[in-house]
Amino acid sequence: MRFSASNTSVSSALYFALSAIAALALTACGGSSTDTTPLPEQTRPQDARNTFKPVVEATFAALGGSTVTTDRWTGVLNGSAYRIEVPATGWNGKLVMWAHGYAGTGDNLSVGTPIMRRYLLDNGYAWAASSYSKNYYDVRAGVEDTNALALAFNTIATSKGRTLAAPSKIFITGVSMGGHITAAAIDAEAQTYAVNKVKYAGAVPMCGVLGDVELFNYFAGYQVVAQQLAGLPMTKFPVTDFAAITPAIQSALWATFPTLTNSQGDKLKNVVMNLSGGDRPFYKEGWANAGNQGNIWASLGGDGSISGILNGNILDTTGLTYKVDATSPTASALDTYFNANVFKISPTADVNRLRTDGIRWIPLANGDISIPVVSIHTLGDLFVPFKMEQVYAARTKAKGTDKWLVQRAIRDVGHCAFTAAEAITAFDDMVKWEAGGAKPAGDDVTTAATVASPTYGCTFTKNTPSLEDYTAPAGRAAFQANYPACP
Repeated sequence: MRFSASNTSVSSALYFALSAIAALALTACGGSSTDTTPLPEQTRPQDARNTFKPVVEATFAALGGSTVTTDRWTGVLNGSAYRIEVPATGWNGKLVMWAHGYAGTGDNLSVGTPIMRRYLLDNGYAWAASSYSKNYYDVRAGVEDTNALALAFNTIATSKGRTLAAPSKIFITGVSMGGHITAAAIDAEAQTYAVNKVKYAGAVPMCGVLGDVELFNYFAGYQVVAQQLAGLPMTKFPVTDFAAITPAIQSALWATFPTLTNSQGDKLKNVVMNLSGGDRPFYKEGWANAGNQGNIWASLGGDGSISGILNGNILDTTGLTYKVDATSPTASALDTYFNANVFKISPTADVNRLRTDGIRWIPLANGDISIPVVSIHTLGDLFVPFKMEQVYAARTKAKGTDKWLVQRAIRDVGHCAFTAAEAITAFDDMVKWEAGGAKPAGDDVTTAATVASPTYGCTFTKNTPSLEDYTAPAGRAAFQANYPACP
């Protein structure tokens, strides 16, 4: 008999207890009393993907315009490429781990560099980044490989000819999927179950998937509603011909895709506004943004296994409420009828349960934190929507850990469309807080009237351009011009 742990720590503890009981029963029946190894975990499509190749670099370029001389090391660790940079002199003894975002499904494993690289070097930090050993949406690999690199920092330095003291503090930051990795790595669950354990001192998740699997439910809700409104309602899941019916859906809902919806498409627009975080500045520009819509539609039509990261469907729309009627602030008869009749997707039981061989296949950001966290998120991002911040805020409040969380809204439409100044300010405020300073200011991300204010996000938006920015200054200025000037 094989016992299966559920999605709670209590059930996981029960799993191990039952395993011990099973071992005792085996002994009583004449079996080996020393074989207490849990049965092997099941495999999944992601485990069979073994053609990934780390991009091996001889070195990487020094930061242009920097006056800081550095040692820059590259290599491969456990199938992951890495970059490490340490000031040649004046290292402050602290290490920053950088977690990159989703890199697609190709075979090449590449490493990124942190957006606040210049700040880190100017202030004496060392930083390190892993490519991860697998692509796809493999947050589990991202956590383990980032942690493994942090643990190997001193060994690598010695092998490169430089002996360093162990870091006095290790911080973690990242973007998008890397924000998910950041939040998962610092969570109590990963601190308990990860194979490679690192005690981080503070974290800055940016444009992060802080709602973990709730992101996929958001995509599922978008698809269900789009099909229903287009007159091609979902009658079963998965939808095997979604790619074929996509043109018809878009034609039924847009006058010009993706910029101009028709009256039926306006209902979808209203639904997505509420699913993605509510009425707020930059939503309408984010909705009409080709990059946002392209990313969303590329994420629809799957079977809920997240392209083989899981062995079954994780999508769950049963808890979603759709606001199709934009003329009524409360649920109207149209809303009630729509929600009662729209197709609902239910997940496979225990598809993302706790495991005996490490963290979950899709690690969770439960909000079970005990270190300073400062997050930033653009308001018009519809690929990883602002709702992720609201989910994470609710989780930390429920855990009683919200005292460790500061969240900030940034006025832009793009996914991770930050200026380096915005990222640097968040990181710098986090480390000062961690060092004993006062808790920094943040934005209220949950009060609807606050979030809907035309000037929401002004406090922490910094339009100072630099070469490291993720957003083009001219493009941001055009969007900003549509809103009241920030004080």
